[in-house]
Amino acid sequence: MSVKDLKTSFEERDPSTEELSSLDPDSYLQKEIEYEGQHDINYRNCSWQKTAGLLFSEYICLAMMSFPWSYSILGLGLGLIITVIVSLLCLYTGLIIADYCAAYPHLINVCDIGQHLIFGKKWVWYATAIAFLLNNTLIQALHVLVGAKYFNTISDNTTICSIVFGVVTAIICFLFSLPRTFSHMSSVACFSAITMFVAAILSIVFSAIQDHPYKYDPATPVTWNAWPAKDAKYVNIMSAVLNIIYTFVGQITYPSFISQMKKPKDFKKALVVVTICELILYALVGSIVYVYIGTDYMTAPAFGSLLGNYKKIAFSFALPTILFLGSLYSNVSSQFLFQLIFNKGSKHRNEHTVVGWSTWCGLNAGFWIIAFVIGEVIPFFSDLLSLMSSLFDCFFGFIFWALAYFKLRKLYYYKKEGINISFWKLVQISNWYTRLEILLNVIIFIIGLYILGPGLYATIQSIIWSYQDSLYGNPFSCVSNAI
Repeated sequence: MSVKDLKTSFEERDPSTEELSSLDPDSYLQKEIEYEGQHDINYRNCSWQKTAGLLFSEYICLAMMSFPWSYSILGLGLGLIITVIVSLLCLYTGLIIADYCAAYPHLINVCDIGQHLIFGKKWVWYATAIAFLLNNTLIQALHVLVGAKYFNTISDNTTICSIVFGVVTAIICFLFSLPRTFSHMSSVACFSAITMFVAAILSIVFSAIQDHPYKYDPATPVTWNAWPAKDAKYVNIMSAVLNIIYTFVGQITYPSFISQMKKPKDFKKALVVVTICELILYALVGSIVYVYIGTDYMTAPAFGSLLGNYKKIAFSFALPTILFLGSLYSNVSSQFLFQLIFNKGSKHRNEHTVVGWSTWCGLNAGFWIIAFVIGEVIPFFSDLLSLMSSLFDCFFGFIFWALAYFKLRKLYYYKKEGINISFWKLVQISNWYTRLEILLNVIIFIIGLYILGPGLYATIQSIIWSYQDSLYGNPFSCVSNAI
């Protein structure tokens, strides 16, 4: 497909650029469900239970095993406080996304929403698309990196080049990413979440029953802190906070998931259930593992602080998540480009054609090749989480959804009073409850800016220090990266 054809395809599905939409959401959604039901590949067929399975696989993931490390920097008390605050903010912004997608069902991904939020400008769509694809590909790269870590760890490898394990991981992930709809991904997603839950519980149990943490020195007893150490550096504290934020911030996929639901309004059910479960699990894993491992012996992921077979057993139960979650993000990215290349009326999008499947497989393969290269070039875990958090979560976790709240409020008054009001007028005519909510969203917007500014500085500085201390291996190295 030529660049001109690609642009034409985009123009045909260009989201509304009106400040306030006159679209009838319910009528639009019903027509779309009827249209999708006529084809062999039905995208609008995901229930809220299946969507919950996708969310569970996204959140009951390997990144939660970095919580003990974050708590070792922040202290148990501050770590738990930040965990609760971030989880509630992400739940709140997730509910805003659900309302926004219900009000504008023609917006099918975060790029459409970005353009719709910021004056309907095409450059916003393209900029958001670049960030969207980069974020997802970095997550894929993280899973290639961790997959190689797993195979090196479980095999006690001394002979096989680590690059081979990275290739094996990327190939398996590619195969998992091939289903065309989220509904077909949901069964594997549930299995992935269950096995990761078992891995987390085993980590808690093993950290408690083992005689001592890995690399234990009797001269340095196991200790834990309730608050950050007095000599704790800002860079380390910010990195720990960003690790927590990264694990909670998954809003980038919500519009894509909602766009394939039969009843998009039911997304809130899935989100609330998943948020409650993830908050409890994150807090338990972070606090219990940290207390038993201690500040001086903590690693990220925390599997590295377990002894011998304990490490291998717990880490092995995380393997489905390592392989599947990266595949889910590859699937999201590929669907985004696939739906851009083939418009709604294309038989290659809606039916089983050679061109359609070849394009689909090619997109996924391309993303995994890029992810493999990135995973080999950037051989670190916790700092990669912080880097993704500071670069992308500021927008996709906070800034976008604060703006979405204000647009929804303006839409509410437009439908109620028939007037298009300014921000300041909105504040003046609102009751005290709405004013508090407006203040909350202003704070959410400021948090996003803070993550982008000082957060990005802290991440870059942490990476520089780690390279100076030779904590990372060389790119495309055959040396084992086992934990």
